[in-house]
Amino acid sequence: MECTIEEDLGVKWMKVKGRIDGLTSGEVRRQMNDLINQGHRIFIAELGDVHYISSAGLRVFLEAQKQLRNVEGEIFLFGLAGAVMKAFEMSGFLTLFKTISSREEVEAALKPEDTSSSVESREVMGISFHRIQREGSPSDLKIVGSQEGIRFSGYKEADVVTLAANDIQYGFGLAALGDEYEEYKNLFGEGLVLNRSLFFYPAAKHPVADFMLCAQASSNPEYRFLNGARFSGPFHHVLSFESGEEPVEIARLIHALFEFSKGNVLGVVFLAASRGFWGMNLRKSPVSENRPGNGKDIFDPTNFPEWMNFPVEPGEFNHIIACAGIAVRDRAAARAEIAGLLPEGSPFHMHGAVFPKSPLSKEVVQFEKELNRVVNELEVSKVQHVLGQSKFGSGMAGLIELRD
Repeated sequence: MECTIEEDLGVKWMKVKGRIDGLTSGEVRRQMNDLINQGHRIFIAELGDVHYISSAGLRVFLEAQKQLRNVEGEIFLFGLAGAVMKAFEMSGFLTLFKTISSREEVEAALKPEDTSSSVESREVMGISFHRIQREGSPSDLKIVGSQEGIRFSGYKEADVVTLAANDIQYGFGLAALGDEYEEYKNLFGEGLVLNRSLFFYPAAKHPVADFMLCAQASSNPEYRFLNGARFSGPFHHVLSFESGEEPVEIARLIHALFEFSKGNVLGVVFLAASRGFWGMNLRKSPVSENRPGNGKDIFDPTNFPEWMNFPVEPGEFNHIIACAGIAVRDRAAARAEIAGLLPEGSPFHMHGAVFPKSPLSKEVVQFEKELNRVVNELEVSKVQHVLGQSKFGSGMAGLIELRD
């Protein structure tokens, strides 16, 4: 069997020759997964030169089609005929695919629907964007707790801020779940709230991400925070972005996002495919009982390795990263409590949750739907503070203009 990838009519063609069975289907699966992980949502499988396909081969196409349908994508089957056509028919799979037999049909199938004339296409700093702008007044950014306790691990029970899920649509900070302080005080770690659902990474020796989903407004769990910030929608700008051949660092992406807003402070929520994620997290909860015995702060070189899990190389390639945080255009112009949320030398503070490798929709109109799908259906593995070296391929973002 031969399996090659070419490009024509603006899409990828996977051209297969020979036999697709239990011995060869693994290579077909690998090629399709590579296309999906590279961000392609529609591609064509040219099967005119395939003379036999077993159920093992059929299953590979079905698996990929299911992945792509979740993100408004599709595999088109080109040149299907003879025994291969019959195999698709007998399995009942043919109804799940669109079959095409000419270039004219390909062009017609690829012609985009006129979904909305309000979608703006624009390139900024080498990044291709599609944007939908919505009307609305700026929202309030609300500070949660205080940053003062973290440096010397000085937080006490009185510093805990309890927030009901309905009071925090999007947010980030040091968070935990639990009813009794003695039970959760040593668990405070990087937290992230997306659509009122909390994800956090306990500051434990062997952390495992925990979460509380809040899919309905009628449920209203309580979250514990030591510090952070929260903000609410609706989004004033919804964008999809594509970095091209080279992935884009988040610092450059954030800079580019300000080209779509005149405000100084943005609430940013985004989903993206990682091309090398850099994230850090606490190893210990910064409560007073854990205060360093040497009198130095937790960021001092003598304490830093014990307190911080800091990456030496990027990870989570091709995983979905879901983030929420704030970005500031001009730090000097922001009020002190907002500037105090920003790490030194950085224009943003953002936490990200790592989800499994999975295709994401590239349609800007699908952003809220995709966010809900990722939050409610996929399994989170960690939550970390996002560092500026993190790189992404394609993704989508929702921007909320915040009062400064």
